[in-house]
Amino acid sequence: MASSSGTGNSVDHGTRRTRLSATAAALLVVGAGLGLRAVAAGDVAKYGGDALYTLLIVALAVLAAPRLTAWRAGALALAVSWGVEFLQLSSVPADLSRHSAAARLILGSAFNAPDLFWYVVGALGGWLVLAARDRSR
Repeated sequence: MASSSGTGNSVDHGTRRTRLSATAAALLVVGAGLGLRAVAAGDVAKYGGDALYTLLIVALAVLAAPRLTAWRAGALALAVSWGVEFLQLSSVPADLSRHSAAARLILGSAFNAPDLFWYVVGALGGWLVLAARDRSR
């Protein structure tokens, strides 16, 4: 049985709190993305969705690894987003997207260079939120 004293319990509590916050953030980002699609169209919806996509990856990265620093979470999310975008230079995402709505949402289908900038915006947004959180601790 775990002791209620010592650092182990506070680490577990902090990890649990971080994961709960990351889960809430991920749900909020998904809601924002759905809301954006409902009220906006064209470039606003597309590029806003790109930034939110990367922000969601930041939240999921923190959910999976609660001790990630703000810099690492943002860099990881940016690397994943860019990796997916560059994968679109091949036919793999387009082929998968034709058969699966989930693949279309996760992988997209066609490379679009301006998306790379908007992924940076999302990663910076996540970094700012996490850096502010870290400073307040």
